[in-house]
Amino acid sequence: MNNKLRKLNDSVWIGLGLGLIIPAILCSLAWYIIHHVAVLAKADLLYIGSIAVNAYVMQYFFKYHKLNIGRGILAATFLCAFIFFAYKVF
Repeated sequence: MNNKLRKLNDSVWIGLGLGLIIPAILCSLAWYIIHHVAVLAKADLLYIGSIAVNAYVMQYFFKYHKLNIGRGILAATFLCAFIFFAYKVF
């Protein structure tokens, strides 16, 4: 995995893509759980947990000095948080 990471181009766009795809997959899993498990019907915080995974992924890329990828993930995290805020308010 480390060799693949070194070969990965340090681009904000790659980070933005990763930062949007990972929470999208996890939020779809959370949506499925919320709608199929009666006890968790009001557990909207599962969406926040799906977005919080980006913090770990961002830290991983910062550790290997892929700063632009980390910045893209950070931007995607703020975008996802804004979408969640709009979902809760409206």
